[in-house]
Amino acid sequence: MTNSWTDIGVSDCVLIMGSNAAENHPIAMKWILRAKDMGGKIISVDPRFTKTSAKADIFAPLRSGTDITFLGGIIKYILDNDLIQKDYVVNYTNAACIVGQKYDFKDGLFSGYNPDKRAYDRAMWAFEKDEKGIVKTDPTLQHKRCVYQLMKKHYSRYDLDTVSSITGTPKEDLIKVYEAYAATRKPDKVGTMLYAMGWTQHTVGSQNIRAASIIQLLLGNVGMAGGGVNALRGESNVQGITDQALLFHIIPGYNPAVRSSDVSLAKYNEKNTPKTAEPKSVNWPQHRPKYIASFLKSMYGANATKDNDFGYQWLPKLDDGQNASWMFMFDEMHKGKFSGFICLGMNPACSSPNANHTREALSKLDWLVDIDIFENETSTFWKGPGMDPKKIKTEVFLFPASMYVEREGSITDSGRMAQWRYKAVEPAGESKADGQIVHELYMKVKALYEKDKKGVFPDPILKLKWDYAADGKLDPHLVAKEINGYWLEDKTIGDKTYKEGTLVPAFPLLQADGSTSCGNWIYSGSYTEAGNMMARRDKTPVATANIFPKWGFAWPVNRRILYNRASVDLQGNPWDPKRAVITWDAAAKKWVGDVPDGPPPPLGLEGGRLPFIMKPDGVASIFGPGLADGPFPEHYEPLECPIEKNPLSSQRINPTTALFKEYKFATCDPKFPFVATTYRVTEHWQTGLMTRYLSLQVEAEPQMFVEMSEELAKLRGIKNGEWVLVSSPRGKVEAVAIVTKRWKPFKIAGQTIHQIGLPWCYGWLIPKDGGESSNLLTPTIGDANTAIPEYKAFMVNIEKLPPKKAAPKAKGKGR
Repeated sequence: MTNSWTDIGVSDCVLIMGSNAAENHPIAMKWILRAKDMGGKIISVDPRFTKTSAKADIFAPLRSGTDITFLGGIIKYILDNDLIQKDYVVNYTNAACIVGQKYDFKDGLFSGYNPDKRAYDRAMWAFEKDEKGIVKTDPTLQHKRCVYQLMKKHYSRYDLDTVSSITGTPKEDLIKVYEAYAATRKPDKVGTMLYAMGWTQHTVGSQNIRAASIIQLLLGNVGMAGGGVNALRGESNVQGITDQALLFHIIPGYNPAVRSSDVSLAKYNEKNTPKTAEPKSVNWPQHRPKYIASFLKSMYGANATKDNDFGYQWLPKLDDGQNASWMFMFDEMHKGKFSGFICLGMNPACSSPNANHTREALSKLDWLVDIDIFENETSTFWKGPGMDPKKIKTEVFLFPASMYVEREGSITDSGRMAQWRYKAVEPAGESKADGQIVHELYMKVKALYEKDKKGVFPDPILKLKWDYAADGKLDPHLVAKEINGYWLEDKTIGDKTYKEGTLVPAFPLLQADGSTSCGNWIYSGSYTEAGNMMARRDKTPVATANIFPKWGFAWPVNRRILYNRASVDLQGNPWDPKRAVITWDAAAKKWVGDVPDGPPPPLGLEGGRLPFIMKPDGVASIFGPGLADGPFPEHYEPLECPIEKNPLSSQRINPTTALFKEYKFATCDPKFPFVATTYRVTEHWQTGLMTRYLSLQVEAEPQMFVEMSEELAKLRGIKNGEWVLVSSPRGKVEAVAIVTKRWKPFKIAGQTIHQIGLPWCYGWLIPKDGGESSNLLTPTIGDANTAIPEYKAFMVNIEKLPPKKAAPKAKGKGR
């Protein structure tokens, strides 16, 4: 999230798309409804009429996988009607920048495409620069190759008829949404866009969010209280685990992962530290060498010295071009290239796409260690449906983990706010906290290396700094302090001296010379000599912005709204004084309000700097040449779709997404005529492991179901409550039919298209006869940039099943 949860409550218009916040983010919905109470409008765009839609002022249905078309229509509407916030767009975005002559776009492809590699040469999308290396601009926005004009040309194809034909959204609903949201372009109005996995889990997921960011930049909504582009994370610490680099392509703090060609620290820094000739750019990523050196000191302590590149060679390295993400990992596992797998807090036998394939992959292992609070489908895959235990060699070890209420530590919510949680009870039985299990595992591995002097490459294990435990018990406070960072020697900066062994106050003080450590630079300042900032609980607000700077700690440097220097004009006056985030105090020559995006004055004053400090050129990217699939979002059909041709071009699917050609999929196959999507329910958590063992939760949501329209039910002769079989080329799932008005057929390219929805929170293990995971149906395909699987749009068939015998009634008094 660029913003905080609480400032959603001051928005004039909340566009919720790719999310059913009322059911899946009920606390977020509190702030959405607060905005409505204050006179704001709520817009719900969803394939299904949801509980969120019921609270909305405007509901617009759309076919899953067509979000970019819908958003492209908004962009066209804004441009055609000259509804941009011009001062913001010209000064704070790259709309005025001139793109080089090698750039082109024809029939769904950008220039530089290599069909054999399914990849672009992104150098073809570079900007024109002058003799000083500064990007050329046209502040009038009239140059035919400036971003603004190229954008107008690109989205000129997204007219109402085309958008309606692709999305299935009636034109009158499109107009309602476009008019309502474009009204936030006024400086004293602001709108926010909220999304969840309904946007990310597509082959164009990253570009869905890019399209939203373009709209927000055109309207001047980024950096504003009640504005921004905000992801509603589906689990309480998803933000935290990505910050701490659970993902394969980064190391903590979103620094790029080390590749095999990065043969030295100097080489890594040279490749990954952006440079710019723009004199008014802050270009904060230029400080990456400080964060990497401090990270290495945190990893290897005194063993990391200048002479050995601070232990850089001990870091694990990816092969050049290697994709180690989820689907690729299980593909390699299925090919027998893994001997073992440690699974911590995941249930891939239910959560992976094409889950039958994942379960087969697990059977190719020699050993599997599953760390979880309950026995689950992953730890018991070998005795699940379709498995013959006698033919499976995998030896499975189940480590009992503790619940979140049984351990202490921090979590970071979607608003980038870290909060400290305290242990409520001791872990039950022999269960242990995740961190404790990892600690004991490391100590065992280290002991083995110390015993066997012939162990291959022992340094990454034996040189590791690991002093977070006392008497064998991991101390989460020591871990949190290590993440924050220490001074490793006395250091004088300006007129202040920092003492060796004290905690670093904030990341601007981190050094590249080895004098500081920091496990994650964006968390520096979270645990200082003043105490645990994450444990703060002061509800004093910045009233105009409805943010609470003394509650917890928001990275970076406790900034609650990112790019907040874009919330003011060139002189530092808020675009919207009644919702001021920061203001320039001319007399004191400083910012007041939220922690500003850097101390320099506003752009129009002497020494002023551009507001988008994480961008090398200082401006926000309407034209984004960094993504794999193009600088402008473009509509492509999902891998599996109900129409043979993309109405916008001859490129049916995203031309850069990785194809697993040996896996089954179906497009326009009469055997699988219906669009399907997956979602969660309030009563069950993720794959259901924390809830399917609870009788009251199961009573509320007892078994797998499929929602369908009355029209589809009539077509298939299905009545509400009857059992049906949902099938795809990859698997079959039995489910109870819920026939509802919440689904309606779509008119797509002149055809009537039906869509259905299934939850993904069930599995064969428990409850008995509760049903299987809907991910038995989903395809192995994902986003071209992140490789997140496409769970939200695929093709299925539905058949009515014979009636099942009723379960025998339980004896006893009951409830």
